[in-house]
Amino acid sequence: MTFENKIVVLSTESIMKKKFQAMVLSCMDPRFQHLVHNHLKKKKLTGKYSAFTIAGAAVGVTHNKFKKWHNTFYDNLTTSIQLHKIEKLIVINHKDCGAAKIANGKKEFTPVNEKKVHQDSFNKLKKEIKKRFPKLKVELNVIALDSKITKF
Repeated sequence: MTFENKIVVLSTESIMKKKFQAMVLSCMDPRFQHLVHNHLKKKKLTGKYSAFTIAGAAVGVTHNKFKKWHNTFYDNLTTSIQLHKIEKLIVINHKDCGAAKIANGKKEFTPVNEKKVHQDSFNKLKKEIKKRFPKLKVELNVIALDSKITKF
């Protein structure tokens, strides 16, 4: 084993001993990256969470139009639970989401339809999390461009 390998091993061991607070599931939309960061900073979570960013956040990991992505998310969540000892999943969907529009299909994308897409994704996610990780807490949010957070 070389010196570099020992550093990697020690680094991995120290990560596995440290307990982080949560995994954050958020959308890849560039308009919302700073808003998500600022929200988590206000919650004093800087440096205390692992992140999984994918188109649609909960929509992307639950809707059938993105089915190929689902296992990747759950594999990452499992890894975060094992490595980071997280006890909570914080989900931050956002308004005016392109993935939600795709999930909505050909129907008009009204505020009512958008809310339903988010609510459906949250319900599916909660059900699957409860089945796979019964002790994991789940926090569900939708953020708007004005930074307003709506909890579900």
